[in-house]
Amino acid sequence: MRDTTDAQTPNDFFISAKTTTAIPVRHPTVRDALIQASLDPQVRSIDYVASAQVASAQVALDAVVLQREDGRYGLDIVPARRVLDLDEGGLALIAWDELKLEPLEVTAEELSREPRRSNANLVWTYSGVAVPVGLRLRIQQVLLEEGPMALGQLLKALDGEGEPAVAVMALACANLVCLDLFSQPLSPTTLVRLCVQAGTHGL
Repeated sequence: MRDTTDAQTPNDFFISAKTTTAIPVRHPTVRDALIQASLDPQVRSIDYVASAQVASAQVALDAVVLQREDGRYGLDIVPARRVLDLDEGGLALIAWDELKLEPLEVTAEELSREPRRSNANLVWTYSGVAVPVGLRLRIQQVLLEEGPMALGQLLKALDGEGEPAVAVMALACANLVCLDLFSQPLSPTTLVRLCVQAGTHGL
């Protein structure tokens, strides 16, 4: 059994189009990891497990769980690790095993890797921005018909239709379009495509 409620008072909560529940954020690197995961096309969903039952013991986990294309992973964010005694650590490992979570270690260096970090942080500033329905459908239609394309090419196709650059960033946060945030700083040559979920839902 598992519990997704939070036993302690967090400083903040994180919510995105991929999260299944509000996730408590007790360390800045947790937020960084969640932003990057929310914009990563390999990540299908993000869950949170506060605690789990191991035999007669309730074990605090505070685990962020990523469902990716290649499996289900528990994020082990090194700078945000909780200090556990030997017994707690052993029970936590059993709980992770019972939940079939593969540990995914993430270091501060990985979270700070450029250009991904700056790109993700820039795009995320548009999270929650409302996109007019007509513009959203137009962006999706262009990508559906033409396939993946450079951001500059997409914006040119949308010239005169509101604020297309803002709309594309907001739709990336909403998991409707995917941007290549890994290979280069965000630019007119950045590749844009429909996210898998968006493509299967139709228009």
